[in-house]
Amino acid sequence: MAKDRNIVHQYFKKEFDDFTVLVKVNPITFTGAEITVSKSGEAELRKMEFDHEIFDDLKEDGFTDASPLEFNLYQSGLI
Repeated sequence: MAKDRNIVHQYFKKEFDDFTVLVKVNPITFTGAEITVSKSGEAELRKMEFDHEIFDDLKEDGFTDASPLEFNLYQSGLI
């Protein structure tokens, strides 16, 4: 089994007036992705590289824990 598949990613979310941002973080490699979802439902995915302070940064910016299911549904284009 590949090591990457054994990692439990962490997910975060923040809602703004015109869009919502969902973040997926690999806590080992500090890589992941960010999805911006507009109020009309359009989603834009960006691969990201984070530093070791990402969790403090997300908390400070007002992000809360999010559902892995929601992130993965947007990532796969199902919603």
